[in-house]
Amino acid sequence: MARILAVDDAIIMRSIVKSTLELSGHEVICFEDGAKALDWVQNQKIDLVISDQYMPGMKGTTLIAKLRELSHLQGIPMLILSTESKVEVKQLAKDSGANGWIQKPIVPEDLTSGVNRVLGKYKT
Repeated sequence: MARILAVDDAIIMRSIVKSTLELSGHEVICFEDGAKALDWVQNQKIDLVISDQYMPGMKGTTLIAKLRELSHLQGIPMLILSTESKVEVKQLAKDSGANGWIQKPIVPEDLTSGVNRVLGKYKT
C-alpha cells in the first residue's frame, strides 16, 4: 500500500482518483490546490504525487518543481494529470521534475495499473 498525494481543483477528479486508488489498497490524500498540498506535505511521508496541470493559483508543473525542492521528496515519483497532450507541455512537466503523465479522461483500470507500475519502478 502506498500513500498518495492527489491534487486537482475538480472535485469529481479528486473523487475518481481517490476511490479508484483506494480500491487498490492505497491511501489517498486529496487537496484542491497546490498551495494547500505544499503546506500539508512539509512534514509528511508520501510515496507518490499525482497533480492536475491546470489549476487556479498554481499549475501542476509549478507544484512539482516546488515539491522537488523538499529533500524528503527527492526520490518519489510525481505524475501530471491533464487533458493536454501537446509535446511542449509534456516536456515542461518533465523539466519540472515529473516522472510521467496521466491522460484525462481517466480510465480507472489504466490509472491503477499505471500507478502500480510507477510505484514498482521507483520502489526504494
